[in-house]
Amino acid sequence: MGDVVQMHFSTVDYVIFVVLLVASAGIGLYYAFSGGRQRTTQEFLLADRSMRCLPVSLSLLATFQSAVAILGAPSEIYTHGTQYWFLGCSYFLGLLIPAHIFIPVFYRLRLSSAYQYLELRFSKSVRICGTMTFIFQMVIYMGVVLYAPALALNAVTGFDLWGAVLAIGLVCTLYTALGGLKAVIWTDVFQTIVMFAGQLAVIIVGTHQAGGIAEVWRKAQNGSRISGLDLNPDPLERHTFWTLGVGGIFLMLALYGVNQAQVQRYLCSRTEKEAIMSCYAVFPCQQIVLTLGCLMGLVMYARYGEESPLDQGYVKSNDQMVLYFVMDVLRDLPGLPGLFVACLFSGALSTISSAFNSLATVTMEDLIKPHVRPMTEARATLLSKMLALAYGLVCLAMAYIASLMGSVLQAALSIFGMVGGPLLGLFCLGMFFPWANSTGALVGLASGLVMAFWIGIGSFVSRMSASVPPVINATVIPDVGNMTTAVMTTLITSKPRSILLITNLIQALYSLSYMWYSAHNSATVVVVGLLVSFLTGPWKEKDLNPGTIYPVLGNLLFFLPERYREKLCCVTPLEDNVSHLNSTKQNPVSNTAFLLPL
Repeated sequence: MGDVVQMHFSTVDYVIFVVLLVASAGIGLYYAFSGGRQRTTQEFLLADRSMRCLPVSLSLLATFQSAVAILGAPSEIYTHGTQYWFLGCSYFLGLLIPAHIFIPVFYRLRLSSAYQYLELRFSKSVRICGTMTFIFQMVIYMGVVLYAPALALNAVTGFDLWGAVLAIGLVCTLYTALGGLKAVIWTDVFQTIVMFAGQLAVIIVGTHQAGGIAEVWRKAQNGSRISGLDLNPDPLERHTFWTLGVGGIFLMLALYGVNQAQVQRYLCSRTEKEAIMSCYAVFPCQQIVLTLGCLMGLVMYARYGEESPLDQGYVKSNDQMVLYFVMDVLRDLPGLPGLFVACLFSGALSTISSAFNSLATVTMEDLIKPHVRPMTEARATLLSKMLALAYGLVCLAMAYIASLMGSVLQAALSIFGMVGGPLLGLFCLGMFFPWANSTGALVGLASGLVMAFWIGIGSFVSRMSASVPPVINATVIPDVGNMTTAVMTTLITSKPRSILLITNLIQALYSLSYMWYSAHNSATVVVVGLLVSFLTGPWKEKDLNPGTIYPVLGNLLFFLPERYREKLCCVTPLEDNVSHLNSTKQNPVSNTAFLLPL
């Protein structure tokens, strides 16, 4: 194939890239100077709760379809085969559960921030801890998700590194700070179309050059890249049907159930039914995105076989390998490389714009409004815009810090996945278990975070010497592989049996498939939270704010007599709870925090 040529881009490619930025900025400016002109926090942060199903669903899809995922999935398929496609099996329950459990609870409480729920259910301290955890998660993530694809692009094509980072960061900050959530959602729609177009262009041209889809499939089968159904139940195996299809459900719940960036989109829907339908509409879109990633990986294999650009020394990492393939396939077609770059940075734009907007919302609703004297609507809106602007600048600062991280870059990206599990556990603890109290919630969250960082960072450090890094996905963290080395074996064979057992247990935790991290960490929060709650005095359903409990246990234990179910768990239907809440308090829930149990 020859060495990488650093001057792949033509003037047409740069023009397409600039058009993407101008169009995105134009949408933001349109919503800044039309309609209500973003003069209220309701319009700026929640789009006046007036959005339709289709734009919300495409925005839900785009938010976590980051540039890192666009580069990660094809290289995963190229390297390990199509087993990764079974992740699609988790999408069904991973979107059905948010649609019928989380959305009804959040929407009927008329929240602005998901973390307002934590105060209504537990206490102000739990709300603040949840909010700070989310801010920590998103601030680190958004800088890395902007820098990582720009670095890969620069390494393969010579595309100006900081020019790309600054252009994307500043344009995104501009339209988010001026146009609010409406601008973010409609730019997401535009960017989703660009993402699909860029990936389709590469697949169509690559398939044609390989001799057709039948030839691509034949080569992939001959190379053992078409995987069958692996029903191995071992949780230490990196990818099996169970790790992807079941473990993936908890990853989806952490993203589409309780993450503020997604919850905000549900809350901006015109009706609860439209919010639920937008969640349904994400399902086929997610399947298409996954299929495109798989197809691109198979077309890559048809082109290079076992002689990957990584093994040949043309590139230094898997994400660079995908870009090298794109430039190789499209080198004689001016404009198409630019389209893929636009596709790549559409992923980055949609992710970080959602981060800015959701961070501005939680900072305003959870950290500022409850702790300062009431301010005028104009002042609150201006402050919200300043927060969005400030987070945009923080993102650029984090991108610079990411440039100094080196090999720690992958671990920083993993923090997103590490923190998602404990936050999911915290919401599940509150929503499904009426006995859980605020002390249990705080201790449970702390335990879940400690467990998440212990396993996540420990496994990463253990893998630092590994020669081939695993796939990086926006919604998941790297796998941990088998950590047992010859050195450790020598050290532990001479130790007593009890220490040997503990050491083996720790090794097993470090070897846990990364797809189970979210399930394991959320379960830790729930179990520890319930234990502490029972030790410190469990709460009763009648003492809780109406509408904060979903009677999932009552529904599951339908076969028990009602008097036993009342003793064991919540049995009041959500509709009855919320109708009681609305009949006693007509004002939005955000103004009722003082009514919480102490």
